[in-house]
Amino acid sequence: MIEPTMDTAVDQDIIEFHILNRLDAHSLASAASASSHMRRLCTENHLWRNICADTWPSLSHPVAASLIATFPAAHRAIFSDAFPSLNHSPRNPRITQPPPPELISAVDLYYKAKPVFSRVIQTETQKGWFLNSPLWVELLDSNTPMQLQGSQDQCLNHLQENLTLSWIIMDPSLKRAANLSSRRPLSAYRHCLSGDLHLLYALPMETVQCVIKVTCFGKLGGPMHVRQVTLSIEDTHGKLLMGRDTLLILQDALIHGQRKKFDPHQLLQSFHNFSTLKTHIRERKATRDTAIDLFAMLLAFTLFLFLFLFCFMPFSV
Repeated sequence: MIEPTMDTAVDQDIIEFHILNRLDAHSLASAASASSHMRRLCTENHLWRNICADTWPSLSHPVAASLIATFPAAHRAIFSDAFPSLNHSPRNPRITQPPPPELISAVDLYYKAKPVFSRVIQTETQKGWFLNSPLWVELLDSNTPMQLQGSQDQCLNHLQENLTLSWIIMDPSLKRAANLSSRRPLSAYRHCLSGDLHLLYALPMETVQCVIKVTCFGKLGGPMHVRQVTLSIEDTHGKLLMGRDTLLILQDALIHGQRKKFDPHQLLQSFHNFSTLKTHIRERKATRDTAIDLFAMLLAFTLFLFLFLFCFMPFSV
């Protein structure tokens, strides 16, 4: 590619305002490697701001936008951090810096690749209730209609194919972000009592797992609405992690986690492996608890029998 000069100012305007702003992120990054001049043009923040807004409408929210403006490379940095997904295996994370004053979550839900739900939520992290309670970030909405047809299984399969989700979490202190969603649901089921449809988006990280649950309500064969979207982090015992432990894992993941595209089959297999491990641990715990209960009952019966014999049976002199 020929380096633009002062004589090609018109061509430069065409490149900058009529070509580059039509490129996607991958093409824009590739064009930046052509020359130093193209790199300067392709790293203009307004180009990446537009790409981020098209990809994640929630990042246009004033709270998210003002935070992103403080990142070293602004919207280019947030795109690099949040796309495509986080891949991390926490091993005894040690974060020496104090917790951030808050975590910012930017959530987008898409139905048939069109955004239908966008929210930004601020979670205070230095309060006692957060540090000493299980992490539970909740978003509520009931104005997202989706027209579903067919049986229960057909509706669940349709949602698994067409309802995608992004959950970007941002740390104002680290100036880093990550996408905690698997993008597509890894599991879907209908609650037997309420009739609500539940879709699980999970990001297994060996010893812990980020779980995002989307709850939809409505009549099968009619309009369905999003009732609730929640984020939690659980361990292999199925217990929700406390806020203090969650912060350590999240900050470690933001700093050291890789960002790469997942193979859907590999991600689904990791989710099933984590679920199998949880089930195995629960069954082993249940077996151990049953054995302990039986031993306690046997010990109590033995003591009762001994006391009975001691108190009521005559002794020969």
